[in-house]
Amino acid sequence: MIGEELARRIRAVDGVVAVALGGSRARGEHRPDSDWDLGVYYRGALDVAGLRAVAAAVADEPVELTAPGGWGPWVDGGGWLRVGGAAVDWIYRDLDRVHRVWTDCRAGRYEVGVQAGHPLGFYSHAYAGEVALSRVLADPTGELTALRAATLAYPAALGDALVSGGWEAGFLVDGAAKGAVAGDAAYVAGCLFRAVGVLVQALHGRAGRWLVNEKGMVASAGRLPGAPPGFASRAQALLGAVGRTPEELARTLADARRLVADVLG
Repeated sequence: MIGEELARRIRAVDGVVAVALGGSRARGEHRPDSDWDLGVYYRGALDVAGLRAVAAAVADEPVELTAPGGWGPWVDGGGWLRVGGAAVDWIYRDLDRVHRVWTDCRAGRYEVGVQAGHPLGFYSHAYAGEVALSRVLADPTGELTALRAATLAYPAALGDALVSGGWEAGFLVDGAAKGAVAGDAAYVAGCLFRAVGVLVQALHGRAGRWLVNEKGMVASAGRLPGAPPGFASRAQALLGAVGRTPEELARTLADARRLVADVLG
């Protein structure tokens, strides 16, 4: 019931245009216990009651599906199901909004929005990356398939914009130094997490590789051509042992400055 058969049932619901498999299973990087992530691409009014009826017919136990927007401004909503014992996540995506984001990507524009479950913030170009890295399961009009073909070519303008946005990493480290003097480890840790995330986005932009969320982002950046030697281990060391005293925090920030310089040159 997982895969194309389920995708066809979801696609038959009013408002749904296409269904795609995303996440590690689409990329072939999954473990046996990995979730199945199904992107439900819709347009206009989505028949949530119809989706709930499909969910009730296939899920192992009762499940609640949200209306669009139920999980926040960027992750539209959906539901967490178990089907035949497997975790299957349904995630809504407004297809018209995805198209608008793709237009922005090609023009070198992106947004970073507050979104539950995304501690770095939701980078808008993730919408396009999700399509590029997906496996289309149900798409009778061919619209999502065509969009996927287009997004396989990473826009150079987007890469340039993400590299230019890397300036924020140095700004964050400088700001963290003010907290370090007072021994404010929590503030320093927060600044460093975002600084590392900004560097990761810059490295992916420079390499022309899609990044769709924070999970595994440091390891992914470390494998990219052009990443500084030992980037992943150095970034993890910063976040894994920030320190507590002003002296310890200052040493960590010195390492952070070197990492910023090595990435941004």
